[in-house]
Amino acid sequence: MPLQEISHPAIDIELRYATPDNITGTTIYDHALAFLHKDALTALVSAAEQAAAQGLRLRVLDAYRPSAAQWRLWAALPNPMFVADPRVGSMHTRGVAVDLTLCQADGTALDMGTEFDEMTEQSCHGRTDVSPQAQRNRSLLLGLMTDAGWAHHPHEWWHYNLPEPTRYPRLSDEVEGESLMHTQADPVRL
Repeated sequence: MPLQEISHPAIDIELRYATPDNITGTTIYDHALAFLHKDALTALVSAAEQAAAQGLRLRVLDAYRPSAAQWRLWAALPNPMFVADPRVGSMHTRGVAVDLTLCQADGTALDMGTEFDEMTEQSCHGRTDVSPQAQRNRSLLLGLMTDAGWAHHPHEWWHYNLPEPTRYPRLSDEVEGESLMHTQADPVRL
């Protein structure tokens, strides 16, 4: 299996899709386990170590996402600016994307100006209509992640992926997805 579980002393796991606190309002994942492709995990660990050197932590909100979960997100918000069309495939379904935020050493999340999965213009990088502190925090996260080799999503301050993500194949739910969600719950298909 090309995926590895995320585990590092400077990384907290708080998968939002394992709770109803997400854009669907329902729990999508049966288990709060976070996986990434080994290349993405290496880059994430690099960013976490840089964050730790500054007295900070990373909090992973989503990582590898089964295609069944992608269908549920698409059903809730079929807007390709924010949610990848599952017929095309998501960077998350390849295991090379992560949604995350930055926290203080005690685990207190830094102010990013909007919530995770707040699909509004204020969630875009480079916004000046969020507080100056939120702008600094977003820039700090951007710097840590890009220095570790990640590319950013222009519309979501929380989303990062490896460059050229399509060189990684989409992964099958039957193998990789069973760790996160039951495959019996057939996704909504359009």
